[in-house]
Amino acid sequence: MIKMSEFDYRRRPTTEVRVGTTAIGGNNPVRLQSMASTSTMDTENSVAQAERIIEAGAELVRFTAQGVREAGNLSEIRSRLREHGYDTPLVADIHFNPKAAFAAAPNVEKVRINPGNFVDPGRTFRKIEYTDEEYAAELDRLEQALVPFLETCRANDTAIRLGVNHGSLSDRIMSRYGDTPAGMVESVMEFLRVCRRNGFDRVVISIKASNVVVMVSTVVLLVKAMDAEDMHFPLHLGVTEAGDGEDGRIKSAVGIGSLLATGLGDTIRVSLSEEPELELPVARAIMDYIDTFAGAPSIDAAYNEAFALGSGNRRESAAVGQVGGDNPPVVMAARRADAYETDAVPDIFADDTNLPIHNVTAAEILAGKAGIRPGEVLVLSTDHANRPGHLSAALHALTLAGIDNPVIVRTDYRGLSPDDVRVRASIDLGGILLSGLADGIMIESDSLTPAESARLAFAILQSARLRITRTEYISCPGCGRTLFDLQSTLAQVKAATSHLKGLKIGVMGCIVNGPGEMADADYGYVGAGVGHVSLYKGRECVRKGIPAEEAVERLVELIKECGDWK
Repeated sequence: MIKMSEFDYRRRPTTEVRVGTTAIGGNNPVRLQSMASTSTMDTENSVAQAERIIEAGAELVRFTAQGVREAGNLSEIRSRLREHGYDTPLVADIHFNPKAAFAAAPNVEKVRINPGNFVDPGRTFRKIEYTDEEYAAELDRLEQALVPFLETCRANDTAIRLGVNHGSLSDRIMSRYGDTPAGMVESVMEFLRVCRRNGFDRVVISIKASNVVVMVSTVVLLVKAMDAEDMHFPLHLGVTEAGDGEDGRIKSAVGIGSLLATGLGDTIRVSLSEEPELELPVARAIMDYIDTFAGAPSIDAAYNEAFALGSGNRRESAAVGQVGGDNPPVVMAARRADAYETDAVPDIFADDTNLPIHNVTAAEILAGKAGIRPGEVLVLSTDHANRPGHLSAALHALTLAGIDNPVIVRTDYRGLSPDDVRVRASIDLGGILLSGLADGIMIESDSLTPAESARLAFAILQSARLRITRTEYISCPGCGRTLFDLQSTLAQVKAATSHLKGLKIGVMGCIVNGPGEMADADYGYVGAGVGHVSLYKGRECVRKGIPAEEAVERLVELIKECGDWK
């Protein structure tokens, strides 16, 4: 048997969970899924949209169900789909209303519940002090509420997903753990322990955030927590509120792809503020690239645990000019004589720099034949089939050898479409950046202009929260709870605010994740009722019930009042 290193691609072993005709985890391929944006009470449009999602490649389709009535009509939607020849499993998405979860269980193959609001009330963001005895009593109450639901799912041959969102942790968890990855992990572990005690193992887990750094580090922490308790449930990966267009695709590929590249993940959903069927080509492109790593030659190299994905550490390097040391990661381009966007001008040009550049390959570093001298900026590349693994191995080797030259990672994508370049560069470079190993990046492609390559590089850095060079939009994909036309609204907000470099603006369809996910945003635009919007400054609602037609203008006024308008 060939010995595999930490840098070789291999899937994390998980237990298989059957969801209708589809199995997740175990030896099954990573499953692709999406979520409908229709109301389940609109049977015709729900069936039509589900069929479009399935035809686009989804192996599961999720619907939100706000109440018992909405959950009940999932039976009709499923019957219509079966009549049309589709046996794709359906998933009910439940928030705040356990009765809807009980009602949905007989009508779908899987029910998603949120540990943050299945038993605990909705968040008030109040600090509540619990004694250990009081906290234990709350856990008993949780078990008493959850076990009947598990028995209902068992009786109906229904799987569940425990879906924790950064924006919807309960006040109880927040009071003891804070708004932290540890709190997110404990939120799901509480429910998993109840499932185990009651012999219910048809469970899939998701633990998501709109902040890619939080999402990745939390998933890694969750896996460690499950391993410590000998749990091996399959993982559903996704970046919530990724937005739309290029930025939404890059953010999703950085977060989902960096985890998949290390073998984590059994099903994925790319969340875009677009029509749901448009999510599937992005998910497919991510998986097609990840699948190529499986047949790559083994990478024989030592591993430095300090720079594991999600560790939060940064490799120490000696600054050479503006590269390395305490400087933010740079973007390098081949030529200065090109037209670049004003917010995406490369920091360094290979054809016009006084920096001592040393081009080196990962293979040379791993073979000890790199000829590195102090004071040089290393430009690192590879032609290995598992590009992120090979590049990471070389960077780990530098840390273990005590070599502190700054490193710019260069990736070259010849003969690929622009969409494939964006996905592959996000995966190749995202994990390296999130592991704190690189001082800069350089992307070359024959299908992107130099300006587009530079824009892509800056977008990857922004997704990894290492350089903020444009306005960031935290925008949900929409579902049956959405209270306005999300796509057109996001376009209007962008048109009014896209020049506000460095601001983070949330555009959320409803209050389920809105205030919580927007804790990371400077301003929020949240659906508050049909035709009405509430505006937030951070987590604080500062304008309530604004008519939707006035809301973008009022958002601009709020930003001006707070002194953030330029």
